[in-house]
Amino acid sequence: MSDFLQQMAKLSAERADAVGRIHASDLDKPVATLQLGAFDIIAEIKGRSPAEGELAGADLDRVGQARDYVRGGAAAISVLTEPSRFDGTLAHLEEVVAAVPDTPVMRKDFLVDPLQVSEARKAGASGVLLITAMLSDDKLRAMLDCAFELGMFVLLESFDENDLARSNALLGNPADHDRASAGKLLVGINTRNLRTLEVDGKRLERLAPLLPNARCVAESGLKTADDAAAVAGWGYSLALVGSALMRSKDPAGLVRDMRTAGSARVAA
Repeated sequence: MSDFLQQMAKLSAERADAVGRIHASDLDKPVATLQLGAFDIIAEIKGRSPAEGELAGADLDRVGQARDYVRGGAAAISVLTEPSRFDGTLAHLEEVVAAVPDTPVMRKDFLVDPLQVSEARKAGASGVLLITAMLSDDKLRAMLDCAFELGMFVLLESFDENDLARSNALLGNPADHDRASAGKLLVGINTRNLRTLEVDGKRLERLAPLLPNARCVAESGLKTADDAAAVAGWGYSLALVGSALMRSKDPAGLVRDMRTAGSARVAA
């Protein structure tokens, strides 16, 4: 595990220890179903990132941003809830869920405990991101089971060949294979180098031959419709896009253009 992930895991564990008791009645908010087409966009809301710096000021209109994403046809919205390096909170996720109740909202964070999955569901999340490299097999299994029991989808994030091997092994389980086939378990490849925080522009293509039999998500570094078309040609059926959308003057249009270009490449 990189030094960055170790630091994030430590901070996340401290936050998990501070989570209070969650009751069954706390988990009754509706789950929005992830509806997937030929090529889809998970559109992200974040105020800053360690790699990109500040993406939006204190006046960030998350409701307006989320509604723009929905107008563009985003399949889901990812909300950063990590506070120390991304300026995120669960309140941001709750705000977005309330604004676009029919669109799945995913909690993106460095989660290390099943209790944080339940915490996300309590806040209204319909999905969570889990980082394979941060979790032992037993902990990953417990967090996956928690999410699926709560009706949530999971984006399982990989960075390298070892992560993908673990994902492939996981999909050898018939129940997980069925979840992947139904779009409840997505497998992502993040192009970010967690030591330098730079984007490895060749990683998505290099790892494409190792993609499992699942809906796979290209993460980080995608900026244009041409980028979406390229990853669709390599076998990815979704893209998670954050910084480019946060900086765009027309986020709805960029979501729409990326979806259109990716879908056209799939159909070609």
